[in-house]
Amino acid sequence: MALHIVLFEPEIPQNTGNIARTCAVIGASLDLVYPLGFNIDEKHVKRAGLDYWNKLNITKWKSISEFIEAKKNERLFMFTTKAPRSYHQVDYTGPGDVYLIFGKETKGIPEEVLIEFEEDCVKIPMREETRSLNLSNSVAIAAYEYLRQLDFPGLSETGHLHNLHWKDE
Repeated sequence: MALHIVLFEPEIPQNTGNIARTCAVIGASLDLVYPLGFNIDEKHVKRAGLDYWNKLNITKWKSISEFIEAKKNERLFMFTTKAPRSYHQVDYTGPGDVYLIFGKETKGIPEEVLIEFEEDCVKIPMREETRSLNLSNSVAIAAYEYLRQLDFPGLSETGHLHNLHWKDE
């Protein structure tokens, strides 16, 4: 079972760079669905991703329809503020790869996709008078819930405080 973070037509390079860094740190694949609102080689994307780009598996898709056609029988979870259930109410531990899907920053996932995959729509709870969270924050919240349910496979929980020299020593 593998985790895939899918971005439908992301618009802000820094968000994609931050998400790429999160994917590299947790071992998730990043699926980018074109068109992007920027050039993937832009310095803002590279800077936000730091030196993690070589630790990342990226798949590029020409369009949302190409991605949907290829993955429609996989375990897809569409993140939208319009969903009736929360991301933490989903059981991510089933068989097969898991795809956590996020829409563009200004419009989210297209409505026709949400309708087609209504049973697979989930949300991150927030106050009613607010519109949405930052995309990279949403990805991190969702990805770590997936990892928590699987007991953080392949991730180290060992700290490095033993290398610090405390002031009182």
